[in-house]
Amino acid sequence: MGEGQGEGIERKTIMVKAIVNGAAGRMGSRIIALIQETDGISLSGAIERKGHQSVGKDAGESAMWGKVGIPITDNLSKIIDDSEVVIEFTMPKSTIENLKIASIRKTPFIIGTTGFSNDELEEIKGLTKTIPCVMTPNMSVGVNLVFKTIADIAKILGDDYDIEIVEAHHRFKKDAPSGTAIKMAEVIAEALNRNLNEVGIYARHGIIGERKKREIGIQTVRAGDIVGEHTVIFGGMGERIEVTHRAHTRDNFARGAIRAAKWVVKQKPGLYNMMDVLGLK
Repeated sequence: MGEGQGEGIERKTIMVKAIVNGAAGRMGSRIIALIQETDGISLSGAIERKGHQSVGKDAGESAMWGKVGIPITDNLSKIIDDSEVVIEFTMPKSTIENLKIASIRKTPFIIGTTGFSNDELEEIKGLTKTIPCVMTPNMSVGVNLVFKTIADIAKILGDDYDIEIVEAHHRFKKDAPSGTAIKMAEVIAEALNRNLNEVGIYARHGIIGERKKREIGIQTVRAGDIVGEHTVIFGGMGERIEVTHRAHTRDNFARGAIRAAKWVVKQKPGLYNMMDVLGLK
């Protein structure tokens, strides 16, 4: 390039246009607010279920951010063609229906919804053969580092340590155990070559007998406004190792979802998770 060439050229940041579904919910509101503070992404649409009191309101005002000029609607099909990615934090049935629309329109997708049945998970695998999709029970960078850490610990300790997972969330959470706790158990089971369907223990009561060596316990707490807390206990004879992640706000999850949205639009069709997004695999 010659002297002076290129001077005065305006360099614009490439903006990923994102729709947020579940726009008036706890997570959706924070994602909408944080999109306004994040380079390389812009809000292009906001969705809520039919009949929701927030439909028609400004998405930014609903998120306590301020007016952004984008009304919350109840129809993804009408706005999806003007966007490049859908970020979804709703319920399983709604997520599946919206994923079907995105699959037809070839629009990348982010799934933060949890509580899917095995049949629904199989349906998601089929729908994501035509679009890139990031699905993870927890978008937090810290939690995904914990996934990697506990797998390494489990491989080193082997079958000599008992494993228990305790998770705590706010009283309004509808699914139990949390998707994050289940993912932790799956990661550990895989590291130890165990089948979680056979060794997972989700409740104990009464005279249950001695703990079986290969059990992976997953216990649930629901109370107050706890954002999210997960502890993995590796209990040995004479010592105990605990790995804990505590979320103080939902912003960690929201920032992770935004990071995933910016990443997924550059990927080939298929189903990914946050470990892919963060390069931890």
